[in-house]
Amino acid sequence: MPIRIGANPIGWSNDDLLEIGGDTPLETCLAEAREAGFVGMELGNKFPREPAALKAALAPYGMACIGGWYSCELLTRSAEDEIRALRKHLDLLKAVGSNVFIIAETSNAIHGDRSMPLSRRPHLAGPAWAEFGRRMTQVADATLAEGVRVVYHHHMGTVVQSEADIDAFMAATGPSVHLLLDTGHATWGGADPAALAARYRARISHVHCKDVRPAIKAKSDAGDWSFLDSILGKGDELGVYTVPGDGCVDYEAVFRALPGYSGWVVVEAEQDPKKAPALPYAKKGVAHLRKALAAAGLA
Repeated sequence: MPIRIGANPIGWSNDDLLEIGGDTPLETCLAEAREAGFVGMELGNKFPREPAALKAALAPYGMACIGGWYSCELLTRSAEDEIRALRKHLDLLKAVGSNVFIIAETSNAIHGDRSMPLSRRPHLAGPAWAEFGRRMTQVADATLAEGVRVVYHHHMGTVVQSEADIDAFMAATGPSVHLLLDTGHATWGGADPAALAARYRARISHVHCKDVRPAIKAKSDAGDWSFLDSILGKGDELGVYTVPGDGCVDYEAVFRALPGYSGWVVVEAEQDPKKAPALPYAKKGVAHLRKALAAAGLA
């Protein structure tokens, strides 16, 4: 599959705080996404979760369904139980032609709790990584047998946040588990996304593209803000995340580290749309990605 540029609807409507963008109709999100130049959308809280209804919602806008987030709890339940729990989500993805299963461990995550500073995020150590990796590999083997690849979403406020966490996770999992490279979470978590891209090129099958505002990151780090306060911004300030081309991430370097990549690159920059209107930011992100992909020889 050639590289295609898609979007996550979180720039229009937030999935962790439903009141943020809560009054924006799904139809507005899809129409503006098409106008911005996107050709696919990941799932959000306003999307139908039955195949026929989902296809009917996307079809008028010429949008493919890229996939959608799945919260797993492999630290607290077996791989067999997780495979049973994810059945409906997997069946939906298969029915709409998506071949990536975006997954993240959330049993002890804090990113959805606005009162919880990021310093309180969970950690794994020693043998816990091996068992977590074994369970994740078992899940990934099961979905891959049905034609859908697990791509793990490292994320602020979770057990896989830092560069060391990503390295430990990748070492603990088998080849069926691939990485969702998220440029924004990598940068904020202290890693160089281009270095991660080069290190794990053979196991990267999905890319989330968001940029980081260094000044807001510095305030969040110094003040030990929660994830939600950081992405929404305090007072009149914008949040830590923005679209590609509006922050400090070197996208040309990231794409140069992904030779031969095919699949989706997805703009996923959660912001408060009242402060950062979704459409103009989406257009800026698409334009920057097209330029960076061309410069890196991937377009």
